[in-house]
Amino acid sequence: MTASARTGSTSSTGSAPALKRTVGFWGLTFVSLGSIIGSGWLLGALTAAKFAGGSALISWVLAAIMLIVLALIHADLGGAYPVAGGTARYPHYAFGGFAGFTAGWVTYLQAVFIAPLEVEASLSYVNSVGSISTDFPLINTDGTLTGQGIVVGILAMLLFTFVNLGGARWLSDSNTGIVIWKTLVPLLTIVVLISLSFHPENFTANGGFAPFGFHGIFAALPAGVVFALQGFEQASQMAGEAKNPKKDVARAIILAMAIGALLYLLLEVAFVGSLDPATLLKNGWENPIGEGDYGPYYTLALAAGAGWLAAILIIDAVVSPGGTGLIYVGTTARISYALGLPNGLTRISARGVPIWSIGLASLLGIAALLVPGSGWLQLVGYITGATAIMYAFAPISLAALRLADLKREHPYTVPAPMFLLPLGFVFANLIIYWGGFDATWRLSAAVLVGQILFVIAALVKARNVNLAKARWQSALWIWPWLIGMCILGYLGDFGTTQLNVLPADWDTLIVAAFAVAIFYFAVSRRMSSDDVEAQVEEDIEQEEETGGAPVVHTA
Repeated sequence: MTASARTGSTSSTGSAPALKRTVGFWGLTFVSLGSIIGSGWLLGALTAAKFAGGSALISWVLAAIMLIVLALIHADLGGAYPVAGGTARYPHYAFGGFAGFTAGWVTYLQAVFIAPLEVEASLSYVNSVGSISTDFPLINTDGTLTGQGIVVGILAMLLFTFVNLGGARWLSDSNTGIVIWKTLVPLLTIVVLISLSFHPENFTANGGFAPFGFHGIFAALPAGVVFALQGFEQASQMAGEAKNPKKDVARAIILAMAIGALLYLLLEVAFVGSLDPATLLKNGWENPIGEGDYGPYYTLALAAGAGWLAAILIIDAVVSPGGTGLIYVGTTARISYALGLPNGLTRISARGVPIWSIGLASLLGIAALLVPGSGWLQLVGYITGATAIMYAFAPISLAALRLADLKREHPYTVPAPMFLLPLGFVFANLIIYWGGFDATWRLSAAVLVGQILFVIAALVKARNVNLAKARWQSALWIWPWLIGMCILGYLGDFGTTQLNVLPADWDTLIVAAFAVAIFYFAVSRRMSSDDVEAQVEEDIEQEEETGGAPVVHTA
């Protein structure tokens, strides 16, 4: 292998540039942690309290447990298969091209709209400053962007694109400072609010600790709690550019998840405890700090007499969501790289980045800013559902690969896999169910659209897409799973268009039982050991030739 192949530069023989392995352990950790700490910390505590009251604390603990299990599974996969766009690649190895493309398509859908969502959250928070909302409003009264808000949002997306075009090392280095900042600001907010204005009685106000029962605790999860904690998998998405992926990816995922979970739990404590008891008693949990307030911590800081903290929070309202948006423009491009899209979109620049994939991700993000309608909470619900579907592929894939790819070294092994792998799949399905029928059927329709695109690409003989090699039989579990989740969602009591016929509280056990049945059925449909090993070895050979992660074959 030539030096130019190893480094990803273009040699005199014309070898193509490749993804460069330049990101170390802390770079990977900050990529995951930076994805976790975004607009979720600014708005997540407020939305969780609206659904669950004081028992929102349980929502955060429950979400942390569920996502830590899924994070451990991704850590195992990321160490054993250190490739770019891992969430699309793992199902491909286990179940073939059709399943891999399906997982990659869902991954792409959830990732491509996070950057514009973060931009919208940032503009909403900044708009809470009186002078801005009066003299240069960024948000309309219905929560949509004003004309100038759209212009500012587009400029932010272009900035994300510019930084990502600098390469993975540039992205990692620029993100490091941002993550340090946006970790320290929430910690400062927790300390100041608890010190200056803390009312323990708030946790049992307006109906006790759990005024909406278990239903409220569960409903809070897809309403911002899971969204706030998601993003740990970003280290595995960039594993193809890690210096020492087998050692660093797993550690980075676990550390980032632990820090994020603890931080969000303390933020909810600080938020609920700092509410004005009189306002909470008057407005209830529906509007605990005032109707239409887009900056909850900003308002609480002003009420506590910490105007200096309020100013820092407005600055952070730009930095935190902006940093997350910056990461997702880059990782979205790497997912498209892993999907095996046309050569023009996956061509690698001299700096070792998929330049046209980054451009496409940016354009789709800008287009999302121009679409009228849904606010932050509604978009969060759809993104959370898509993320849960994406996460659900991981435990099934790892279980299948543990049986079919026995020679694979696992630098990190998920503890008690016989228990945690089906449990991880159950957790992902519960998040989907709690998100409601409306989100589930729309996401299932979006999956169908992606699968149709796969078939069209095969019919026009697009690169690496071949219907004869799609491994249909290995993907037979996908639609029984999605259709079953739609039916359960329609019969359940979460959302706005369901029938409410499943027995309360028992519905969780029904969904869990269904998920376990699908889990073992899916694992039984895995590809043969020969097919799995052949595909993995093919990717390894390509990686050795190019010095970076290869394009996934979608057939």
